[in-house]
Amino acid sequence: MTATAGTEPCAGTLDGREHVLPIRVYYEDTDAAGIVYYANYLKFAERGRTELLRLLGIDQGAMRVRDGLAFAVRSAAVDYVGPARLDDLLTVRSRLVELRGATLAARQRVERDGALLADLQVRVACLRLIDGRPARIPPYIRQILAPLCQPVI
Repeated sequence: MTATAGTEPCAGTLDGREHVLPIRVYYEDTDAAGIVYYANYLKFAERGRTELLRLLGIDQGAMRVRDGLAFAVRSAAVDYVGPARLDDLLTVRSRLVELRGATLAARQRVERDGALLADLQVRVACLRLIDGRPARIPPYIRQILAPLCQPVI
């Protein structure tokens, strides 16, 4: 049995314009003290953005093949507020805040029981696979993403 895009339980849910993804902290995510290693918050955020696109029906594999395009992180700023630990159940909240010609900005929060652990601001660029140069986000993707964009105040 194969699942269709957005129907897998790991895809998370949309709560208004915000994507919500539960993530469990595994041993591989932690350091020797059982605390989540700082770089893994970037991985959690990546999963959140990827699952948001999947839930919206945007197939990044097909985008690579059909359009010769891929998304890549251009910049990321992380404010670490508190630690997550082994076996914690976290929530990654992702909001699209800006859609430009070749870039997309997201505000992401990693929380445990509603308490903020990490606050991320990420800018993703659409790139041509052939040469790595910026490319406009295709209209069919822009049409899906635009209604979700909401600047953070």
